[in-house]
Amino acid sequence: MMAMAVILSFLLPLAGTLILAFSGGRLGALASSVVGVGSVGLASLATAWATMAHAGGSEGITLWTWIAVGDFQPTIGLAVDGLALVMMSVITGVGFLIHLFAAWYMTGEEGITRFYAWMNLFVFSMMLLVLGDNLLLLFLGWEGVGLCSYGLIGYYYQGSANGWAAFKAFVVTRIGDVFLALGLFLIFMELGTLDIQQLLALAPQQWQEGSATANLAALLVLGGALGKSAQVPLHTWLPAAHVQAPTVGSVILAGIMLKFGTYGLVRFALQMTPEAFREAGVVVLILGVVSALYGAFAALAQTDLKRLVAYTSINHMGYVIVGVAVAALTLDPTIRAVALDGAVLQMFSHGLVTGALFLLVGMIQDRAHTREMGEFGGLLKTVPMLGWSFILAAFASLGLPGLAHFPAEFQIFLATLSDAPVAIIVILGIAIIAGVFLKALRETFLGEPRQRWQAMPDLSTREWLAVAPLLVLTVATGVAPSWVLDIIHRTTSALVL
Repeated sequence: MMAMAVILSFLLPLAGTLILAFSGGRLGALASSVVGVGSVGLASLATAWATMAHAGGSEGITLWTWIAVGDFQPTIGLAVDGLALVMMSVITGVGFLIHLFAAWYMTGEEGITRFYAWMNLFVFSMMLLVLGDNLLLLFLGWEGVGLCSYGLIGYYYQGSANGWAAFKAFVVTRIGDVFLALGLFLIFMELGTLDIQQLLALAPQQWQEGSATANLAALLVLGGALGKSAQVPLHTWLPAAHVQAPTVGSVILAGIMLKFGTYGLVRFALQMTPEAFREAGVVVLILGVVSALYGAFAALAQTDLKRLVAYTSINHMGYVIVGVAVAALTLDPTIRAVALDGAVLQMFSHGLVTGALFLLVGMIQDRAHTREMGEFGGLLKTVPMLGWSFILAAFASLGLPGLAHFPAEFQIFLATLSDAPVAIIVILGIAIIAGVFLKALRETFLGEPRQRWQAMPDLSTREWLAVAPLLVLTVATGVAPSWVLDIIHRTTSALVL
């Protein structure tokens, strides 16, 4: 039962992509929306089915043998465990809400079939990255995500700014991908297999503490993570991408895609055998701290709501890298468990909170045709449902207790207490983000509404249906994060907790 659910969640977005791509543009807007939204909606139901049916541990599903050359026989196979199920839930759940919002937001746009084809392929590529049981499939999914981000950022290809933003994202993330490819080649050369479960078993046996090869492999994989997760110094593509991409493209980029660089770190380099990666862990910690601070200070200087949320994404993903680094550096299994729990919970929370924020910014832009905070004021009185929804998501992003980011960031902070400078930087970053959103709320929603905004319509039913589930889950995750952690812990091989 679970195997069938996983296979459906994996193949349905691909089926939607193929139908849309080979329609030759003959599908109308309604049919394209039905195929695009429906395939991901069914995939989200299949993911929920798989999550409920998962009994624990790690389960492999081999679809077929891809290549057979002597002992080299990589498969098209899927590996399911607690960590994979959490990421699948983010991909298909948040992905479905984004597609649902797009069905309204993209009404009347040219090339809607092309848009949904890119979106469905994006979801499939991320599922391949998460579920692939070997490094070859992981890399194919990784590259598919990069290709789709290029297509979505450059969706409005008639404008040169859009083309340059897409080109910049493609080139900068390719730099990281080269490092990742070299790292995977090195892992294969040293351990002699592409199978991820075998790698997790072989690494502790062959890589001892302080291994130069292990540290080099970890740093190369880190290079790939920095590109996909927009961390310093490979962060420059993200703000431009968000400004030029359609709002729904921004949501899927920041709400989902940014997780997968850090997902790779959690799943592979720093998890195989932590004792071997001490030196690399120091580099990871420094980069995570720098990214968290940079994202916070850069967000403080923004006047564009979309760019502001983009920079807070850099900040939040920096905390994930800090959590992974602390797990790699500590000898205390309790601290390691807390750090890894916090890192994975932060990835999950970021998908909910940032997805909601970008959807709400898109709704504001659709009404006002501007994102400049200084041009607003008093929107809470004009559009109270939209205003309170944004305030809830903003409070979650700044780490208010009872909302999604608080338990994740609190666990990461607890894990850093043994290193006072890092703990202080974590608190400083959270405090700056709090100031960022309080400033945004004051300029955009508080005070008296200007005359030009007094006739602005509030959230429609379709808009509310897209954003409400994210807000509900934001509260549920903040109040009772154990429901997410329970899924993560249903494994014997993903996280050592």
